[in-house]
Amino acid sequence: MTRPIILHSGSWSDVALDELAGLAAEWGYQGFELCSWGKHFNVWQSQSDDSKLQENLDLLSRFEMSIPVLSMHRISQALCDPADSVLQRILPEEIWADGDPDGIRERTSEALSLAAIAAQKMGIPIISGFSGSPIWNRITGYPQPNQAEIEEAFQLFAEKLHPILDNFQGAGVKYAYEVHAGQMAFDLPSAERALSSLDNREEFGFTFDPAQLYWMGIDPCEFLLRFPDRIFNVHLKDIAVRLSGRNGLLNGCLPIGDPRRGWEFRCPGHGHIDWESIFRTLNIIQYDGPLSIEIADAGMDRLKAAEEAAGFIKRLNFEPPPENRPS
Repeated sequence: MTRPIILHSGSWSDVALDELAGLAAEWGYQGFELCSWGKHFNVWQSQSDDSKLQENLDLLSRFEMSIPVLSMHRISQALCDPADSVLQRILPEEIWADGDPDGIRERTSEALSLAAIAAQKMGIPIISGFSGSPIWNRITGYPQPNQAEIEEAFQLFAEKLHPILDNFQGAGVKYAYEVHAGQMAFDLPSAERALSSLDNREEFGFTFDPAQLYWMGIDPCEFLLRFPDRIFNVHLKDIAVRLSGRNGLLNGCLPIGDPRRGWEFRCPGHGHIDWESIFRTLNIIQYDGPLSIEIADAGMDRLKAAEEAAGFIKRLNFEPPPENRPS
Protein backbone atom coordinates (compact mmCIF):
# COMPACT_ATOMS: atom_id res chain seq x y z
CA MET A 1 0.00 0.00 0.00
CA THR A 2 1.69 3.21 -1.19
CA ARG A 3 -0.12 6.11 0.54
CA PRO A 4 2.52 8.82 0.07
CA ILE A 5 2.69 11.44 2.82
CA ILE A 6 2.55 14.84 1.13
CA LEU A 7 2.25 18.46 2.24
CA HIS A 8 -0.61 20.68 1.16
CA SER A 9 1.24 23.77 -0.03
CA GLY A 10 -1.65 26.19 0.58
CA SER A 11 -0.33 27.30 3.98
CA TRP A 12 3.02 28.01 2.30
CA SER A 13 1.90 29.85 -0.83
CA ASP A 14 4.12 32.80 0.15
CA VAL A 15 7.23 30.59 0.00
CA ALA A 16 8.96 29.82 -3.31
CA LEU A 17 8.56 26.19 -4.32
CA ASP A 18 12.29 25.46 -4.41
CA GLU A 19 12.67 26.66 -0.82
CA LEU A 20 9.58 24.80 0.36
CA ALA A 21 10.68 21.58 -1.39
CA GLY A 22 13.99 21.66 0.49
CA LEU A 23 12.22 22.08 3.82
CA ALA A 24 9.58 19.43 3.09
CA ALA A 25 12.19 16.89 2.01
CA GLU A 26 14.08 17.42 5.28
CA TRP A 27 10.85 16.85 7.21
CA GLY A 28 10.21 13.57 5.39
CA TYR A 29 7.48 14.49 2.93
CA GLN A 30 7.25 12.67 -0.39
CA GLY A 31 5.59 15.41 -2.39
CA PHE A 32 2.92 18.09 -2.46
CA GLU A 33 -0.71 18.76 -2.97
CA LEU A 34 0.27 21.78 -5.01
CA CYS A 35 -1.93 24.85 -4.58
CA SER A 36 -2.97 27.00 -7.54
CA TRP A 37 -2.49 30.34 -5.79
CA GLY A 38 0.51 32.22 -4.54
CA LYS A 39 3.95 31.21 -5.80
CA HIS A 40 3.41 27.55 -6.68
CA PHE A 41 1.19 27.06 -9.73
CA ASN A 42 -0.54 29.39 -12.18
CA VAL A 43 -3.12 27.71 -14.38
CA TRP A 44 -2.91 30.33 -17.13
CA GLN A 45 0.88 30.30 -17.24
CA SER A 46 0.73 26.52 -17.50
CA GLN A 47 -0.98 26.85 -20.89
CA SER A 48 1.47 29.33 -22.36
CA ASP A 49 4.71 27.90 -20.97
CA ASP A 50 5.18 24.14 -20.81
CA SER A 51 8.74 24.71 -19.67
CA LYS A 52 7.45 26.00 -16.30
CA LEU A 53 5.59 22.73 -15.73
CA GLN A 54 8.68 20.70 -16.50
CA GLU A 55 10.78 23.02 -14.35
CA ASN A 56 8.59 22.21 -11.33
CA LEU A 57 8.77 18.49 -12.03
CA ASP A 58 12.55 18.62 -12.41
CA LEU A 59 12.84 20.63 -9.21
CA LEU A 60 10.86 18.12 -7.18
CA SER A 61 12.62 15.12 -8.74
CA ARG A 62 15.88 16.42 -7.32
CA PHE A 63 14.33 15.97 -3.88
CA GLU A 64 12.74 12.63 -4.85
CA MET A 65 9.30 14.24 -4.51
CA SER A 66 6.19 14.22 -6.69
CA ILE A 67 2.85 16.01 -7.12
CA PRO A 68 0.01 13.49 -6.66
CA VAL A 69 -2.64 16.21 -6.27
CA LEU A 70 -3.27 19.69 -7.68
CA SER A 71 -5.36 21.92 -5.41
CA MET A 72 -7.86 24.23 -7.12
CA HIS A 73 -9.85 25.10 -4.00
CA ARG A 74 -9.93 28.88 -4.24
CA ILE A 75 -10.81 29.09 -7.92
CA SER A 76 -13.36 26.26 -7.83
CA GLN A 77 -15.29 27.99 -5.01
CA ALA A 78 -16.62 30.37 -7.66
CA LEU A 79 -18.49 27.68 -9.62
CA CYS A 80 -21.67 28.08 -7.57
CA ASP A 81 -20.97 30.72 -4.90
CA PRO A 82 -22.67 34.13 -4.92
CA ALA A 83 -20.47 36.82 -6.47
CA ASP A 84 -19.76 39.06 -3.48
CA SER A 85 -16.80 40.84 -1.89
CA VAL A 86 -15.88 37.78 0.16
CA LEU A 87 -15.53 35.67 -2.97
CA GLN A 88 -13.64 38.45 -4.73
CA ARG A 89 -11.06 38.43 -1.92
CA ILE A 90 -9.90 34.88 -2.71
CA LEU A 91 -10.17 34.94 -6.50
CA PRO A 92 -7.46 35.94 -8.97
CA GLU A 93 -8.26 38.90 -11.20
CA GLU A 94 -8.42 36.57 -14.21
CA ILE A 95 -11.53 34.98 -12.68
CA TRP A 96 -13.21 37.99 -11.07
CA ALA A 97 -12.65 40.49 -13.93
CA ASP A 98 -15.75 42.75 -14.00
CA GLY A 99 -17.57 40.80 -11.26
CA ASP A 100 -20.41 39.63 -13.51
CA PRO A 101 -21.70 36.36 -11.92
CA ASP A 102 -22.20 34.48 -15.19
CA GLY A 103 -18.79 35.55 -16.42
CA ILE A 104 -17.13 34.47 -13.18
CA ARG A 105 -18.66 31.01 -13.44
CA GLU A 106 -17.72 30.68 -17.09
CA ARG A 107 -14.10 31.67 -16.41
CA THR A 108 -13.98 29.32 -13.41
CA SER A 109 -15.10 26.41 -15.59
CA GLU A 110 -12.45 27.30 -18.17
CA ALA A 111 -9.75 27.47 -15.48
CA LEU A 112 -10.65 24.04 -14.11
CA SER A 113 -10.57 22.54 -17.58
CA LEU A 114 -7.17 24.16 -18.20
CA ALA A 115 -6.00 22.68 -14.90
CA ALA A 116 -6.97 19.21 -16.15
CA ILE A 117 -4.78 19.74 -19.24
CA ALA A 118 -1.88 20.88 -17.05
CA ALA A 119 -2.38 17.92 -14.71
CA GLN A 120 -2.29 15.54 -17.67
CA LYS A 121 0.98 17.09 -18.89
CA MET A 122 2.52 16.81 -15.43
CA GLY A 123 1.24 13.31 -14.71
CA ILE A 124 -0.94 14.47 -11.82
CA PRO A 125 -3.91 12.07 -11.47
CA ILE A 126 -6.07 14.09 -9.03
CA ILE A 127 -7.38 17.62 -8.82
CA SER A 128 -8.89 18.56 -5.48
CA GLY A 129 -11.31 21.41 -4.96
CA PHE A 130 -14.68 22.85 -4.09
CA SER A 131 -17.78 24.08 -5.90
CA GLY A 132 -19.16 26.73 -3.59
CA SER A 133 -22.89 26.81 -2.93
CA PRO A 134 -25.69 29.28 -3.71
CA ILE A 135 -27.62 28.20 -0.60
CA TRP A 136 -25.03 27.48 2.12
CA ASN A 137 -25.72 30.80 3.88
CA ARG A 138 -29.32 29.63 4.32
CA ILE A 139 -28.70 26.00 5.34
CA THR A 140 -28.10 26.67 9.03
CA GLY A 141 -30.17 29.83 9.40
CA TYR A 142 -33.40 31.58 8.58
CA PRO A 143 -35.17 31.55 6.24
CA GLN A 144 -34.21 28.05 5.27
CA PRO A 145 -34.37 27.03 1.62
CA ASN A 146 -37.30 24.82 0.67
CA GLN A 147 -36.89 21.58 -1.24
CA ALA A 148 -37.48 23.24 -4.61
CA GLU A 149 -34.67 25.72 -3.91
CA ILE A 150 -32.35 22.94 -2.77
CA GLU A 151 -33.12 20.99 -5.93
CA GLU A 152 -32.39 24.07 -8.02
CA ALA A 153 -29.02 24.45 -6.29
CA PHE A 154 -28.06 20.84 -7.04
CA GLN A 155 -29.15 21.34 -10.64
CA LEU A 156 -26.77 24.30 -10.89
CA PHE A 157 -24.03 22.18 -9.30
CA ALA A 158 -24.54 19.43 -11.88
CA GLU A 159 -24.86 21.89 -14.77
CA LYS A 160 -21.48 23.40 -13.90
CA LEU A 161 -19.65 20.17 -13.04
CA HIS A 162 -20.71 17.91 -15.93
CA PRO A 163 -18.78 19.77 -18.69
CA ILE A 164 -15.74 20.06 -16.44
CA LEU A 165 -15.86 16.34 -15.66
CA ASP A 166 -16.10 15.63 -19.40
CA ASN A 167 -12.76 17.40 -19.78
CA PHE A 168 -11.34 15.62 -16.74
CA GLN A 169 -12.37 12.29 -18.26
CA GLY A 170 -10.61 13.18 -21.50
CA ALA A 171 -7.45 14.10 -19.61
CA GLY A 172 -7.53 10.99 -17.42
CA VAL A 173 -7.85 13.11 -14.27
CA LYS A 174 -10.24 12.68 -11.32
CA TYR A 175 -11.92 15.41 -9.28
CA ALA A 176 -11.62 14.96 -5.52
CA TYR A 177 -14.38 17.21 -4.19
CA GLU A 178 -13.75 18.25 -0.60
CA VAL A 179 -16.75 17.64 1.66
CA HIS A 180 -16.69 20.83 3.67
CA ALA A 181 -18.86 23.52 5.21
CA GLY A 182 -19.80 26.06 2.55
CA GLN A 183 -20.11 23.44 -0.20
CA MET A 184 -23.00 21.55 -1.74
CA ALA A 185 -21.68 18.39 -0.04
CA PHE A 186 -20.88 18.89 3.65
CA ASP A 187 -22.14 15.69 5.34
CA LEU A 188 -23.18 12.16 4.33
CA PRO A 189 -26.68 12.89 2.94
CA SER A 190 -25.49 15.90 0.93
CA ALA A 191 -22.50 13.92 -0.38
CA GLU A 192 -24.90 11.18 -1.52
CA ARG A 193 -27.05 13.78 -3.25
CA ALA A 194 -24.03 15.38 -4.94
CA LEU A 195 -23.01 12.00 -6.36
CA SER A 196 -26.54 11.27 -7.51
CA SER A 197 -26.90 14.68 -9.17
CA LEU A 198 -23.79 13.86 -11.23
CA ASP A 199 -25.11 10.42 -12.22
CA ASN A 200 -22.41 8.76 -10.08
CA ARG A 201 -19.72 9.65 -12.61
CA GLU A 202 -16.47 7.74 -12.15
CA GLU A 203 -14.42 10.95 -12.44
CA PHE A 204 -16.05 12.42 -9.33
CA GLY A 205 -15.12 11.45 -5.79
CA PHE A 206 -14.15 13.06 -2.53
CA THR A 207 -11.34 14.63 -0.59
CA PHE A 208 -11.86 13.29 2.93
CA ASP A 209 -11.01 15.67 5.77
CA PRO A 210 -11.91 14.24 9.20
CA ALA A 211 -11.65 17.62 10.93
CA GLN A 212 -14.32 19.12 8.67
CA LEU A 213 -16.71 16.33 9.64
CA TYR A 214 -15.86 16.06 13.33
CA TRP A 215 -16.93 19.56 14.36
CA MET A 216 -20.38 18.89 12.86
CA GLY A 217 -20.76 15.78 15.01
CA ILE A 218 -20.13 13.31 12.17
CA ASP A 219 -18.00 10.21 12.76
CA PRO A 220 -15.31 10.47 10.06
CA CYS A 221 -14.98 6.69 9.88
CA GLU A 222 -18.66 6.40 8.94
CA PHE A 223 -17.99 8.63 5.95
CA LEU A 224 -15.11 6.41 4.81
CA LEU A 225 -17.23 3.28 5.16
CA ARG A 226 -20.11 4.86 3.22
CA PHE A 227 -17.93 5.90 0.26
CA PRO A 228 -15.05 3.39 0.13
CA ASP A 229 -14.57 3.64 -3.64
CA ARG A 230 -14.98 7.42 -3.83
CA ILE A 231 -12.16 8.54 -1.56
CA PHE A 232 -9.60 9.97 -3.99
CA ASN A 233 -7.64 12.15 -1.58
CA VAL A 234 -7.22 12.51 2.19
CA HIS A 235 -6.56 15.76 4.05
CA LEU A 236 -5.03 15.37 7.48
CA LYS A 237 -5.53 18.07 10.07
CA ASP A 238 -6.79 17.86 13.64
CA ILE A 239 -9.43 19.78 15.55
CA ALA A 240 -10.14 20.61 19.18
CA VAL A 241 -13.77 21.13 20.19
CA ARG A 242 -14.11 23.15 23.39
CA LEU A 243 -17.80 23.68 24.13
CA SER A 244 -17.91 25.46 27.49
CA GLY A 245 -21.59 26.31 27.71
CA ARG A 246 -20.75 29.88 26.70
CA ASN A 247 -19.70 29.23 23.09
CA GLY A 248 -21.01 27.14 20.21
CA LEU A 249 -20.16 25.36 16.98
CA LEU A 250 -20.68 28.53 14.91
CA ASN A 251 -17.88 30.29 16.82
CA GLY A 252 -19.71 33.56 17.44
CA CYS A 253 -18.04 35.49 14.58
CA LEU A 254 -14.74 35.32 16.49
CA PRO A 255 -11.41 35.31 14.63
CA ILE A 256 -9.28 32.20 14.25
CA GLY A 257 -7.20 31.66 17.38
CA ASP A 258 -9.58 33.44 19.75
CA PRO A 259 -9.83 31.33 22.95
CA ARG A 260 -13.57 31.99 23.15
CA ARG A 261 -14.24 29.93 20.03
CA GLY A 262 -15.99 26.56 20.34
CA TRP A 263 -13.52 24.73 18.06
CA GLU A 264 -10.18 25.26 16.42
CA PHE A 265 -8.11 23.39 13.83
CA ARG A 266 -4.86 21.95 15.11
CA CYS A 267 -1.77 20.13 13.95
CA PRO A 268 -2.38 16.35 13.71
CA GLY A 269 -2.01 14.79 17.14
CA HIS A 270 -2.92 17.95 19.07
CA GLY A 271 -6.70 17.70 18.88
CA HIS A 272 -9.56 15.27 19.40
CA ILE A 273 -9.47 13.18 16.22
CA ASP A 274 -9.14 9.42 16.80
CA TRP A 275 -6.38 8.96 14.25
CA GLU A 276 -5.80 5.26 14.85
CA SER A 277 -9.44 4.49 14.06
CA ILE A 278 -9.19 6.53 10.88
CA PHE A 279 -6.09 4.72 9.67
CA ARG A 280 -7.61 1.34 10.53
CA THR A 281 -10.66 2.33 8.49
CA LEU A 282 -8.48 3.49 5.60
CA ASN A 283 -6.98 0.00 5.67
CA ILE A 284 -10.43 -1.58 5.70
CA ILE A 285 -11.48 0.30 2.56
CA GLN A 286 -8.04 -0.37 1.02
CA TYR A 287 -7.29 3.29 0.41
CA ASP A 288 -3.86 3.60 -1.17
CA GLY A 289 -3.90 7.24 -2.29
CA PRO A 290 -2.10 10.31 -0.97
CA LEU A 291 -2.17 11.52 2.62
CA SER A 292 -2.06 15.30 2.39
CA ILE A 293 -1.11 17.05 5.63
CA GLU A 294 -2.76 20.45 5.90
CA ILE A 295 -1.19 22.81 8.43
CA ALA A 296 -3.86 25.04 9.99
CA ASP A 297 -2.97 25.58 13.65
CA ALA A 298 -3.28 29.14 14.96
CA GLY A 299 -1.35 28.27 18.11
CA MET A 300 1.67 26.53 16.60
CA ASP A 301 4.52 27.70 14.38
CA ARG A 302 3.99 26.25 10.90
CA LEU A 303 7.59 25.01 10.61
CA LYS A 304 7.34 23.06 13.85
CA ALA A 305 3.84 21.84 12.99
CA ALA A 306 4.80 20.54 9.53
CA GLU A 307 7.86 18.70 10.82
CA GLU A 308 6.03 17.15 13.75
CA ALA A 309 2.97 16.21 11.68
CA ALA A 310 5.06 14.26 9.15
CA GLY A 311 6.52 12.07 11.89
CA PHE A 312 3.18 11.63 13.61
CA ILE A 313 1.40 10.48 10.45
CA LYS A 314 4.31 8.27 9.38
CA ARG A 315 3.95 6.29 12.62
CA LEU A 316 0.21 5.85 12.04
CA ASN A 317 0.46 4.92 8.37
CA PHE A 318 0.76 1.22 9.10
CA GLU A 319 0.07 -1.61 6.68
CA PRO A 320 -2.87 -3.98 7.21
CA PRO A 321 -1.99 -7.62 7.86
CA PRO A 322 -1.57 -9.87 4.83
CA GLU A 323 -4.75 -11.68 3.86
CA ASN A 324 -3.06 -15.09 3.93
CA ARG A 325 -1.58 -14.81 7.42
CA PRO A 326 -2.03 -17.99 9.52
CA SER A 327 -5.07 -18.02 11.83
